[in-house]
Amino acid sequence: MLGSFLLGIGINGFLVPHHLLDGGIIGLALILHYYFDYNAGLWSALLSIPLIIYAWIKDRKQFHGSVYGMVLTAIFIDLLVPYQFTLPIGLSAVLGGAICGIGVGLMLRYKTSTGGTDLIAYFISKATAWNIGLLIAVMDVFIVLLGFQTLGLQSVVFSSITILTAGVLASLCYERL
Repeated sequence: MLGSFLLGIGINGFLVPHHLLDGGIIGLALILHYYFDYNAGLWSALLSIPLIIYAWIKDRKQFHGSVYGMVLTAIFIDLLVPYQFTLPIGLSAVLGGAICGIGVGLMLRYKTSTGGTDLIAYFISKATAWNIGLLIAVMDVFIVLLGFQTLGLQSVVFSSITILTAGVLASLCYERL
């Protein structure tokens, strides 16, 4: 629950005011939010359904945690929309990334996830020696590049800072703390 709450705060409080992106499925949902004004939480849940089905097939314990995490994260993202902070874009990128990274790292550590690309990273890191934070960061950079046409260069640069910060902190929380 804490991880989902932190994601809701990180996204709404720091990323949305500057049209920054998180990566993965939430990043795709934010692109839909910025472009079409769709609810980012709802769309992050809908876009995660195929990954949740994969978790059902591969790891039932991870499936239950992912459904729980996906639903709570979607609710917190949409519930915390009014809570936005007016900080400089660089500070928002770092703080938003740190808060989201800690949220994701805590969720993964306790066998839950948002059901997004962090779930893919979990399965890949489990099957290989690859670092989960690095996997999340690489997938997330691809998502941010998708937002370039809609959001522009400044958003891509600062969203990349957000994602790298989130990846490092997710890895630290998942593996070391």
